[in-house]
Amino acid sequence: MSDATLLLGAIDRGEPEAAERLLDLVYTELRGLAASKLARDVPGQTLQPTALVHEAWLRLIGDRHPKFQNRAHFFRAAAEAMRHILIDRARRKLTQRHGGGFERVNWDGIDLAADSTDDRLLALNEALEKFVQEHPVQADLVKLRYFAGMTNEEVAEALGISVSTAKNYWTFSRTWLLNELESR
Repeated sequence: MSDATLLLGAIDRGEPEAAERLLDLVYTELRGLAASKLARDVPGQTLQPTALVHEAWLRLIGDRHPKFQNRAHFFRAAAEAMRHILIDRARRKLTQRHGGGFERVNWDGIDLAADSTDDRLLALNEALEKFVQEHPVQADLVKLRYFAGMTNEEVAEALGISVSTAKNYWTFSRTWLLNELESR
């Protein structure tokens, strides 16, 4: 019998540390499965293999003591859990609330003020003043990025937030401001 099969039996008997030891043993293989699946998925996928493995693990083990016959049965169940997670995620993305029916736009190469006319800059300033009222931290980020020319890393340090939060704020802010400018 393999180590995994022995640990599955220990989980079945309710041994408290067996699940953790099993995860240590099979984590690399599960992550490989997840990475392989996500690599074949559509570009722009935001779910990372590590997150998929962790969510699948929680669905498999969680607070329950599942019964797996052997290693192969465990991996089939893990693959099925990953499939359900990806299906649930795809269904959620298609709902109107989560942008269903809308096309994803890459904003990386787009400037907020496409031309440098005074009218455009004034319109941006008016939109930014409105934005400050609703989202003051994000507005500070816009000011630092757009007007001071700082990078996400520099802005994150200046505002005391993480770089990923700075990137999220920047994406949100640009979208909000572009929508505001286009509605004029």
